[in-house]
Amino acid sequence: MVDIEGVLDQVPVLAASPRTVEELSGGLTNQNLKVTTPTGEYVVRLARSDSSLLGIDRAAESYNTKAAEASGAGAPFVDYRPDLGVLVIGYVGGRSYVNADLRTPGTIQRVADAVRMLHSGPRFSTDFDMFIRQPTYLRTCVTKGFPIPADYVSYGADFLSIQGALGARPMPTVPCNNDLLAGNIVDDGERIWLIDYDYAGNNDAYFELGNSWTECDLDDEHLAELVTAYAGREDPALIARARLQATVSRYGWSLWGFIQAATNDDDFDFHGWGQERFDKAVADFRSPEFGTWLEAVTA
Repeated sequence: MVDIEGVLDQVPVLAASPRTVEELSGGLTNQNLKVTTPTGEYVVRLARSDSSLLGIDRAAESYNTKAAEASGAGAPFVDYRPDLGVLVIGYVGGRSYVNADLRTPGTIQRVADAVRMLHSGPRFSTDFDMFIRQPTYLRTCVTKGFPIPADYVSYGADFLSIQGALGARPMPTVPCNNDLLAGNIVDDGERIWLIDYDYAGNNDAYFELGNSWTECDLDDEHLAELVTAYAGREDPALIARARLQATVSRYGWSLWGFIQAATNDDDFDFHGWGQERFDKAVADFRSPEFGTWLEAVTA
């Protein structure tokens, strides 16, 4: 157990008195606290998962959080204490979204605007490529004997066919959050903030869109709306790119869930989380539309 008060006392901006500490919901790889002092309101992120197994670089997270702030899309960076496993950002207020919020008319356009702002900002210190990360996660599962679906590797060729199709029309990478679930989108009533940069890195913009679409459990019409709002035009090839990247997300992140299930004792069904994404990826690979998506992305 972490002595939270003792940790906060070692961070100058948080040490002031009186101080109130409130636990925030969410955060599967961090414990998130709202800390209020006479000088302001802050969010404190305490690292708690095995970062090495999950591919999290906390120093890069700190750098990328600063870059996200500079883009205008991210919350203010305040402090980073690697010795304590602590990242401090400004509390932006507002409400974290749930999946249903993305279905409210007009919201997808606002989210797309915020994503474009992030992608137009300073480049991050690291790159993110699920075609590199997925084999690393798989190697971890195999070498450590972590349980994964018996037929997981049988879809490896389909996964690589997506890599080939996307690579036929490569796009420049941009600074991406890569983990834009609804809970990482905060609306203060005037603007949208994109938070949590554990997995941030320069990446294909359409991974960002496809990943967010699948994690927010949206339908095909919403994907077309999101891509069109982001790109500023309707383009079937770009929609197909985001749709394939959603499959990449499902297949790759499922292993994240299986690693967490084997190493994390939190009261959360990590294995079910991973299985759900794997099942969706399998449905994509088996879909009669899969070949159409591959063809469309190179059109």
